[in-house]
Order: sequence, then C-alpha cells, then structure tokens
Amino acid sequence: MLKNFWYALEFADRIGRQPRKVTCLGQDFVLFRTRSGTVTCLSDLCVHRGGALSMGTVTDDCIACPYHGWQYNSEGVCVKIPANAEERKIPRKARIDAYPTVERYGMVWAFLGDLPEAERPPIPVIPEHDDPEFRVVQFEMEIDANYERALENVVDAAHTPFVHGTSFGNPDKPEIPDFRIRQTDWSAEADIQLSPPLPTGLWGLLARRRPRPESVTVTNAWYLPNIVKLHIRLPIGDMLLYDFNIPLSQERTLVKILGYRNFFTGAWADGNARKRIEKILLQDRPVVESQRPELLPFDLSDELHVRSDGLQVAYRRRRLELRKQGWWVGDDDIITGDSPRRTATVIASPARRDNPELASAWVHKARTGGNPE
Repeated sequence: MLKNFWYALEFADRIGRQPRKVTCLGQDFVLFRTRSGTVTCLSDLCVHRGGALSMGTVTDDCIACPYHGWQYNSEGVCVKIPANAEERKIPRKARIDAYPTVERYGMVWAFLGDLPEAERPPIPVIPEHDDPEFRVVQFEMEIDANYERALENVVDAAHTPFVHGTSFGNPDKPEIPDFRIRQTDWSAEADIQLSPPLPTGLWGLLARRRPRPESVTVTNAWYLPNIVKLHIRLPIGDMLLYDFNIPLSQERTLVKILGYRNFFTGAWADGNARKRIEKILLQDRPVVESQRPELLPFDLSDELHVRSDGLQVAYRRRRLELRKQGWWVGDDDIITGDSPRRTATVIASPARRDNPELASAWVHKARTGGNPE
C-alpha cells in the first residue's frame, strides 16, 4: 500500500456534522464538517484510552470522545479534558493525527502521509465532473481482494471479451491491437481498440438507430495511488467510470465509483446506469477475489507478461520506484500490541514531521482481538 498520496475517502454528500468513520491503508479515520462546512479528517482514536471518536459528537468545531469527553480541534489538538480542574494544563502530548483535506469532484480527499505541501503529488483531474453535458452517478461495492488486483483488473483490456462478454466485450474478437502508453510520474493511459457487442436494453434501443462500428476506442488509465479510469465510447455517447479502489486492508477493498455519461442525462436513467455498473463489478468480483498470489509481486519476473499487459507493467515499475523511495506502507507504519500480539497501521501526519519531539507521542498500540491489519 502506498502512502504520501491524496486518497478519496468518501462521497462528499455523506459527510455532515455527524462524525463518520472511514478506513484506508488499514487505519481508521473520522470525518466531520466544521460550522463553516470544511471537512476535517482525524485519526479515529482518542489518545487517552483509545475510544473511537467516530462514536462521539461534534460541538462547535471540535469532536468529543464518547468515553471521557476529551475534545479535539481540526488540528488534532486536545482543547478540553472535562475531568481536569480549570487550573490544570492540558498535556502537550494530548493530540491525535490530523490530515489535510480537500473536497473535489464530489469526493472528500485526505492526504495520508507527512510530506510538506509543496512535495505532495497532485489530485487527478476529472474534467467531466464540471461539464454540463455529463450526468454522474455514485456506486460502491466491497470486494475481498487486494486493491492493486482490483486496480489492474480495470486497465486490463484483454480480460474484457471473457469476463464481460455479455456487456461490452466480444469473445469472438479477443485480439488486442498494439497501443501506445502516455505516461507521467503519476499516471498512465492508453487508447485501445475493442470490438464490442451491440448494447442491450434501454441503451440498445437507441443504438439500433445508428450504424454499428466495427470497433470502438476504449481509454484505460491509472492514476496513483489507487484510481483507474475506463472511458467507453458507445454508439450512443460516452460513458466514463472512475474507480477509487480504497484499501481497507491488504485483503479487502472498497470500490467507490463515479460514473459519467453524456446520453440519457435525466435523473430517470440514473437507476439503469447504476445497475450497469453493478453488473460489471459483479462480473469482475469473483475473478479478482480468486487471483493468486493475493498481493502483487514486486519482482516483474514473478508473473508472466505479454504486450497487452503494458499498462499493468507500467504501474508495477512506478510502484517499485516509489517503494524504493520509502512511500510503501512498511514496518515504520506498523504498531504492535503486547499480549496477545496484534498490529495496526498508523500513517504519520504532517504534524509529526513538523514536531519531531512529538513524533511518537500520540501513537496507540492496536486494540486486542480481531484480525491484524
């Protein structure tokens, strides 16, 4: 799992004054809005006795732990300990991790890492979101697989005729023509020619009125750390899916999708669009969940690659470079309990870099019980 990136953690319309728990990179976070509407992202763990802040309440711009009422502001600093007499000072170490947040494209993004602002990778651009010609729907599904397996699945054009033969793949024409990859430090994409079947159902009614092309251009892309784009140019218009593969743990992924279309743009067609997205994911899920090994190898030679795997190979090479730079969630990010032994991920926030003397001051060991993350 990669740290030091902006992660889209939740659909923005789900975040209000009520605390909401989310999980990413094996760590729990709590999101809530301040009075001004700004979203705050904090570690979901009170430094006092490990209470879950997501079970607490928001008062003014602070969140109170449900256990002893300790209150934390948006910077993660404890500003009130109800059990303390007024003359007692709050310990300087009484704080939790706070992560920079941005609200963009209908998603709440948090920077999970400790890099200074000037050194942080960019948030990918989704131009369709502000284009009035496009309509967007939201969808999500949890799968029991590593997020990188889920990510690679979407950019893998060669699986389309076999896994999606009844949707937009054509098993009679499985060949993948050579394609050129356009790559940056943070993304890669390619235009791939596929021969799809005729759309069915509501979309098929409109498609039958137009000439059927021999092939269509499908754009597959990945954006670090965990986003993939699928742009399908149908006879009736464009459909784009942006998949946010959120790593709940090494073995579980929450896939959140923004689905854009520039046809049937009325709200009446939203349900049909979601059903089509669900159908695609349900076709992919059992295949991805059955892949072995469960985690992507770091050595390219550990799995066999062919020319049509170009996007996946580009991802693995870039991932290996970042791992060598220390951006992989590793031993420094894992806290181990005493007895029984349990582990948990703790992603350092920018405040730890800004306050070296407090770097390990507010790290909790994992709760006992449950499965290691």
